[in-house]
Amino acid sequence: MVKTLVIIAFCLISIVLMIVVLMQEGKDSGLSGTLTGSADSYWAKNKGRSKDAVIKKVTVFLAVLYFVLAILLRSKWL
Repeated sequence: MVKTLVIIAFCLISIVLMIVVLMQEGKDSGLSGTLTGSADSYWAKNKGRSKDAVIKKVTVFLAVLYFVLAILLRSKWL
């Protein structure tokens, strides 16, 4: 019973993690970032409070949870 619930949670976390990773923007600003100097922009200064920062935190949380559940499923505890 518990193992079935953990497997279902593992599958749901896997799907949500894929979606969240695909929602993230690339870290490479490319040539346009070099020419415009985007590092000094308002967006760069307030990046910690942006949507990207929240998505990054959710990604880290889900990734840790994913690996904990994977180890738990692989172990003999269940």
